[in-house]
Amino acid sequence: MALPLCLGISLASGAPLLAGIITGIVGGVMVSWLSGSQLSVSGPAAGLTAIILTALQTLGSFEAVLAATVIAGALQVVMGLVRAGIIGLYFPTSVIRGMLAAIGLILILKQIPHLLGVDTDYFEDMSFLQFDGQNTFTALSGALRSFGWGSALIGLVSLGVLLFWENVLAKRVAVLRMIPGALVVVLLSIGISSLLDVALPVLRVRPEHLVQLPNITSWSDFMNVFTQPRWSAFMVPATYTVAFTIAIVASLESLLSVEAVDKLDPQKRATPTNRELMAQGAGNMVSGLLGGLPMTAVIVRSSANINAGGQTRMSAFLHGLLLLISLLFLDTILNKIPLSALAAVLLVVGYKLTKPALYRTQWKLGWRQFLPFIVTIVAVLLTDLLKGVTIGLVVGIFYILKTHYESAYFLRQSPELQAAGVYHLKLSEHVSFLNKASIVRMLEQFSPGSRVILDGTESEMIDYDVLEAIENFRQSAADRGLDLELRGIPQVEVMGH
Repeated sequence: MALPLCLGISLASGAPLLAGIITGIVGGVMVSWLSGSQLSVSGPAAGLTAIILTALQTLGSFEAVLAATVIAGALQVVMGLVRAGIIGLYFPTSVIRGMLAAIGLILILKQIPHLLGVDTDYFEDMSFLQFDGQNTFTALSGALRSFGWGSALIGLVSLGVLLFWENVLAKRVAVLRMIPGALVVVLLSIGISSLLDVALPVLRVRPEHLVQLPNITSWSDFMNVFTQPRWSAFMVPATYTVAFTIAIVASLESLLSVEAVDKLDPQKRATPTNRELMAQGAGNMVSGLLGGLPMTAVIVRSSANINAGGQTRMSAFLHGLLLLISLLFLDTILNKIPLSALAAVLLVVGYKLTKPALYRTQWKLGWRQFLPFIVTIVAVLLTDLLKGVTIGLVVGIFYILKTHYESAYFLRQSPELQAAGVYHLKLSEHVSFLNKASIVRMLEQFSPGSRVILDGTESEMIDYDVLEAIENFRQSAADRGLDLELRGIPQVEVMGH
């Protein structure tokens, strides 16, 4: 699957076709060993295509973009050294699960046109607005109205065989579990396509619906694959702006991907995030020097790796090695693979990411978990990965703030104290500025004649903003007819008093 993914992203980025292949090779052969993740697969990322297109216009050439990619890689290495990878730990589980479910839905919606032989959009586009002017739903509608019968036949047969292989045959025959269903489907699709060429030419799969790998027949062809950065671009300020943008977006996407992969890992291994940033940075430096696109850890290929039975980083390494071998020796065979067969494989991957059971589980956890989850899904579907996750994160933060708002204090009020009009407010162990609103609101509710005991004896930290609000309350308590006692709460100077 990596071949059409790499080629498609190159096409969408406006880069030389082989740039994506180079990135995939570097991501597999090199980054797999530098990274601490056992299952993530790195390569060119759909989330960076818009950035590369804009960078080509800003900097004027692909060689200048390569220089920015090298700088971006160096910035990522520095980010790893200063331990910026901890950012990835601040994304709530509900948002990560929502991102995975959304990617599954996008894969299903995006791959149906490819399954039916409509390939106007590139193979791994994950954005709602496509580079061909359509969006996810208009592309799907168009595919259902006009499609290629030959590609559709191969796609549907491939989908049926894959489901039967994984859910029936592999479960009943132990030896078949050693053979990935995706490999069976790819070989079968080549056979059906060749048969249609001979027996039913009217259903022949058109060349644009097949994998298209450039033909390398000599050493000079191979050397022409690589493009060097334009060294003079290192003196242009705009290059550093592009590099910073690439570094930030690629780092966030990689951290989100490895976080999601860790949740999919059957062994629940944890990826060291700072090491991941340094690995991605080193990969981007080498990719830029060789003429490749910027890379990230990619959730789609990583999910396919897990579903195919990958256990260690050796699978990602071999994938990169096979990309190189394919580029050099197997182009004739691989160029016979129909894209509709690969789309069938990705449809199954998508379903596994967005199973109905996931939605039921999140619903049972309550609104605090379900709402950020479902908002993330809708936002990712209608925008793109990073924007959608950001929107989901905002909803998640709202619930975090709400929890802080509700946990600022504990009101001790026995029936005897209540009858006497005594209120004992015991502050939490840590009281931050996030708790100020709930404390102020509570203090405003006391009626004249009440005795209020504000107790901070067990608080290790009380934020200045809260102390200032308490001091304002202390100064106005007598005028309101309140008897106030402060315990363990230091007085602060308030502006204007």
